[in-house]
Amino acid sequence: MSLDLHRRAVVADAHNDLLCSVASREPDEWSEYFRAQWLPQLHAGGVDLQILPVFIDDQYRPEGALRRTLRMIEAAHRIAEDNADAVSLCLTGTEVDGAIEEGRIALVLALEGMPGIGDDVELLETVHRLGVRVGSIAHFGRSAFGDGSGEDAAGSRLTRTGVRAVAEMERIGMLFDVSHLGSGGVDHVLELATRPVMATHSSARALFDHHRNLTDEQARGIAATGGVVCVNFFAAYLHESAYTIDTLLDHFEHLVGVAGVEHVGMGPDFVREVLADTTAPCCVQDTVEGVPADVYLPGLDGPAGLPLVTEALLGRGWGEADILAVLGGNVQRLLRAELGVAGRPA
Repeated sequence: MSLDLHRRAVVADAHNDLLCSVASREPDEWSEYFRAQWLPQLHAGGVDLQILPVFIDDQYRPEGALRRTLRMIEAAHRIAEDNADAVSLCLTGTEVDGAIEEGRIALVLALEGMPGIGDDVELLETVHRLGVRVGSIAHFGRSAFGDGSGEDAAGSRLTRTGVRAVAEMERIGMLFDVSHLGSGGVDHVLELATRPVMATHSSARALFDHHRNLTDEQARGIAATGGVVCVNFFAAYLHESAYTIDTLLDHFEHLVGVAGVEHVGMGPDFVREVLADTTAPCCVQDTVEGVPADVYLPGLDGPAGLPLVTEALLGRGWGEADILAVLGGNVQRLLRAELGVAGRPA
């Protein structure tokens, strides 16, 4: 029953860093590598909608950040063009719906942290022209727009440039992603937002007090905008030691109780394979921001394991409609309404 339900669902993954893995190879390998290595995993997991973040590793910042950003955007376009039978790079909610109806995976480009933008808010429209439709403005550290969650001790809000970035993203129709933004910055965005915002890969701080997770008040605030909180599967953000699917489901159920089932989705943040592809053996880190970097939920270290989530939710007594909502229905609904839709003038 669980596999049948999973196959019938629209499964949306709001955060997979696979572009880092693809772009680490030579350009003439990008499309075939995606088809051989990643497409089978996405199909095995039943993924219908994949948000693809452009994440810039430390070695490219700051001087090479823009070049690396453009390289990864180009990789996404080539993947879509050369695998048009299987995927489609989507600019609007209508295109997302159309791709899914045709049996192709809808790909949506995102910028994570935006180091390639620097403080040039005007470049948001440039990357929007190139197909980017979702964006976050900081990672763990400090950016021109605001502080990432690793700087929470500073207690800072957005910079003036960050405030402009929020308005510009709302104007051009780029969804604002609060994942990785510092707690003060999340609160500031929720004060400013006039359109829905999302958290592409964040879990519940009430269950595990890590700066990468959202407070209950923040989750309610995202829901109040009409947005979606997508649960992060990274084990070390879920619990100090209980790295199990039950721990993951606790976060799903807590956020559903806080924000409502229509405002929760999935942002797995599968990094095992990406880290193996992009990190030299000499430089492997044991921890990231104070948590273990090499622990994963059993069976959920890549997209092929996603049917386990459906099975586990059924095991907890969830109804079919609620499962369909969190697997992807909520994210699809948000993108249908907001993706690429221009707003009021800034």
